[in-house]
Parts: sequence; C-alpha cells; structure tokens
Amino acid sequence: MEVCGATALSWTHTVSTSLHVSLPLSKRETRGLCVWCASDQPQKANQLTVSITGATGFIGRRLVQRLHADNHSVHVLTRSRSKAELIFPVKDFPGIMIAEEPQWKDSIQGSTGVVNLGGLPISTRWSPEIKKEIKTSRIRVTSKVIDLINDLPDAVRPTVLVSATAVGYYGTSETQIFDEQSPSGNDYLAEVCREWEGTALKVNKDVRLALIRIGVVLGKDGGALAKMIPLFMVFAGGPLGSGKQWFSWIHLDDIVNLIYEALSNPSYKGVINGTAPNPVRFAEMCEHLGNVLGRPSWLPVPDFALKAVLGEGASVVLDGQRVLPVRAEELGFSFKYSYVRDALRSIISQKAA
Repeated sequence: MEVCGATALSWTHTVSTSLHVSLPLSKRETRGLCVWCASDQPQKANQLTVSITGATGFIGRRLVQRLHADNHSVHVLTRSRSKAELIFPVKDFPGIMIAEEPQWKDSIQGSTGVVNLGGLPISTRWSPEIKKEIKTSRIRVTSKVIDLINDLPDAVRPTVLVSATAVGYYGTSETQIFDEQSPSGNDYLAEVCREWEGTALKVNKDVRLALIRIGVVLGKDGGALAKMIPLFMVFAGGPLGSGKQWFSWIHLDDIVNLIYEALSNPSYKGVINGTAPNPVRFAEMCEHLGNVLGRPSWLPVPDFALKAVLGEGASVVLDGQRVLPVRAEELGFSFKYSYVRDALRSIISQKAA
C-alpha cells in the first residue's frame, strides 16, 4: 500500500454512549482512500475543547478570541445562531462551533471544560419583570448546563466547570472588607448570586468547579466605561452619587486570564474573587478617568437622577463593596493591571489607536 506523508491531528469522537476516544491521529492516504489511524505522537497536554455560554457578551467575546488565538477548540453555546455568526464570522474564527440550545448537549459532550457566563445584563432599569429575568436567566442557563453535564457518561463528561457569579454576593458596605470567606449580603443582588452559585454547586462532584465572583469589568468595548466615557468627553463626567462607594474593578484582560487559568489549572476550585488587588472609591476612579481623558471630573451625578433613569438598578453604581482577590493571589495569579490608573490608561490608549 502506497502511503503519503502523515500529519498529526487531534480526534475526539464518541464511539458509543460508554466509550470516549480522544487520540492523536495520523492521516495516511492511499489511492482514492483516506484512512485515519492512531499515531504514537502524544496529544498536546494544554489543548482544550471549551464550551461557553454567554460567549457573545462582553467577557465571552474576549475569552473566545483568546482561546481561538491559542489554538484551542471553542464551542459557542447560544440562543441565537445569527447573532453569534455576526460576532464570530467564519473568516475570522475558522473552526469555531456555534450551537443553539438543542445542540448544547452534543457540544458539551467530550469538551474538556465549560465556561458559564450566561445571563441578562444588570445595567438597565429594573422593572419587576426585569428583576425577575435577571435572576431567572442566570438560574435557567446554569441549571441547563448542570443538567447536561450531569447526564453525561463519565467518559465524556467535562472535567471542569468555570461558572460566573458576582461580587454582589457580599451585599454593600462603605466600611467592610470582603474576601472569599465573607458571608453573603441580604439585598436583591446577593440573593441572585446565592441562587446562581447554589445551582452551579449541583454539578457532579467529579467535575472541578470554579466559581468566579466578578467585579466591575473595565474594557474598551463595553461595560461601565462604555457609558461613562461619553459623559467625560462632553465635560459632564463625575462621581455617581456620593463618590464614597467602593468600586471593585478588574481589567477585561485579567478576568479573561483568570478564567483561562481556571480552565487549565487544577488548583483553581471553589470561590475565587475576580477583582483587582486595589479597589478604589468611586470618586477616585472618576478622577483617574478624567485625568486619562484630559477632562475634569467635577460634576457629580445626583442620586435622584440615576434613580430616575435606572430605578432600583441605580443601586449597582450608587452602592458598592470593597472586595479583595485573596484566593487568586494565594494561587499565584499574576494581575496585569493592579491599579485602576494603569488599567484606564491602557484602555483609553486602545480606543485612541
């Protein structure tokens, strides 16, 4: 039999409901026939297959970009294929699998890990209906992911689940310092986070679970800064409310790196705060932003104005909490941006580029 040159590939395939094969292969081609056979070359230990909910969101988009750039296999779990295809066009993201809900099980099956970022954004006016959807959207997606993972045979079940939650878990305070051991608060967002985390904790005990309590994410394409920068550019930027509330933030690159590390490092399990080591009061954050933009930060936005626009949702920015990433630092995670001034300079320079 005439054999042409071999190329090392990775193959993941379910042979039956109880047998999962994940082997490096070599392609041997004969006259008019391609045969795939096992090679003695080992599969790259750091090669991942990751299924992601919330992949079209602010954090999810950057995570997909990072994983794809590092040649990992990415499965985008979405409710809207058309939206996902616009965000991840084939020409820019060859090889990415986009799966609507009926295909989620097939996508999760055989994945190395799952990242759960799904849920309705909270930065909107809270009507009773929206408040209900903020909670139910998170519980529904998380519950579906957990059920799909738990129903899989051991051989094809993901080994790690990285599930998002939020620093809202701790409630709010101008004086307390919160770490991963701190108790939950007693307001609406704390309740949402408790139920969100409680749902994720139902995952099969053989699956390593990392719960990332995420702070305010700073980046150039979305999040809080996307709404604040236009105000500063017309000389109307300033502290929201008293400015004394704590602002526990993290740069987009750092939260993506933290999730990435949690996928691949077996030491990352349990609750991990996704915040930078140096939270600031909101007035200081606004002062740094004004300086970076070359604009003053002198016109505070009064409480009543925010409440008129956001209703109860104003509490997200009028109240805050001082959260420290104790566990991440114990694990040796290296923050690219530890100080908000440096994070803002990086983001604004990207926008100007």
